[in-house]
Amino acid sequence: MRREIRPATTADVDRLQAIESAADARFEDLFGPEPFGAEAAEPGEARTATPGFVLVAAERPAGPAVGFVHVLEVETVAHLEQLAVVPEQARRGHGGALVEAACAEAARRGYRSITLRTFADVPFNAPFYAAHGFVETPARDAPFFRALEATEAQLGLDRLGRRVLMVRELSPHSDVRS
Repeated sequence: MRREIRPATTADVDRLQAIESAADARFEDLFGPEPFGAEAAEPGEARTATPGFVLVAAERPAGPAVGFVHVLEVETVAHLEQLAVVPEQARRGHGGALVEAACAEAARRGYRSITLRTFADVPFNAPFYAAHGFVETPARDAPFFRALEATEAQLGLDRLGRRVLMVRELSPHSDVRS
């Protein structure tokens, strides 16, 4: 396979919501449809309008996106907001390649670390990210992180399982190749 990781193009933006909805089906299997139903996925236009960047994975150059990673840049923080791969393309390394590319791009933009919030005990969440160099860290007392926790509580995520903040230190010499 000749995977391509690239910044989301206009053609990719329309696929982001469908990719997220398909990927969220794994959560529906664990927790039920709330809050993971198809209507919960954020439209691609909204993702690309926020400060930060969206990278997509395709199985061939210029091919259709099969996964994406969305990184927010807020208050001097690079935060991995969303990672999604369509289930039929799962376990082929796309998620890991997207995480590595996101970390490299964040480092290229001058960030020393990247954060994320996730379920501690879901195998394809915290354990997956730990395998990619993220470590659990205490909650940070900053407006951005307090707002994340409040949004998660409003969505009811805190009732579904323990949520954790994870961080990965970045090398200033990271490269964006996959």
